[in-house]
Amino acid sequence: MRPALPGLVLAASLATSLVPVPARAEEPPREVRVAAASDLKFALEAVFAATPPSAAGIRPVVIHGSSGSFFAMIENGAPFDLFLSADADYPRRLAAKGLSDGPVFLYAVGRLAVWVPSSSRLDLESLGLRALLDPSIRKVAIANPRHAPYGRAAEAALRTAGVWEGVREKLVLGENVAQAAQFVRSGAADAGLIALSTALSGPMRSAGRHVEVPAGAHPRMDQGGIVLRSARDPAAARALRDLLLGPSGRAALKANGFFLPAP
Repeated sequence: MRPALPGLVLAASLATSLVPVPARAEEPPREVRVAAASDLKFALEAVFAATPPSAAGIRPVVIHGSSGSFFAMIENGAPFDLFLSADADYPRRLAAKGLSDGPVFLYAVGRLAVWVPSSSRLDLESLGLRALLDPSIRKVAIANPRHAPYGRAAEAALRTAGVWEGVREKLVLGENVAQAAQFVRSGAADAGLIALSTALSGPMRSAGRHVEVPAGAHPRMDQGGIVLRSARDPAAARALRDLLLGPSGRAALKANGFFLPAP
């Protein structure tokens, strides 16, 4: 047999190397379903903007609501992966029932503020909570104390200030503290006791003014969370937790009106 000519060998080699290789399919993002307290809306947006979870191939699907309502839903099998509560007692109770994957973690301390629209003439800085006794204030929005930590804090603060009896008939209850803020911003209430994190947000800051309620006026609001035992991707849920507890997450929480627990 005659040996193949060098040119033919090269051509065969090139033909082999030019066979198209199928492109590797891009892996879909690892979805993490997050049940988050309503006071976290703007803070979580800042956390995720500082260090996008998508960079690690994770897509958070965040639902905001009342921590007490989420507690009941998770207790009954709701398919969440990560629970961020405005009251650390709720995740502790779930952990005691064996529903956590790992320990409860503290990520923030909530703060309360009195908010009024820009049109209000009340001297909030001087009067604080006593401003709510003014005859011009006919409706005061708070979160429902039955299942919302900020509602319980609002009631405690009103009692501490000695204005509970004068204000209780004026109360309009929101399902959560975000809805209470919506009530007062929309004009359905004349003033509101809302999360400081919400009062500092762009929409509320441009529409009104606020004064912080002294921290000693109500029980400390330790906010905590857990990775749930039912998590579809526990590693991805833990990665989001670590992002929240890391330097960029803590900085975003602080900038959005939260105190920080000791690391």
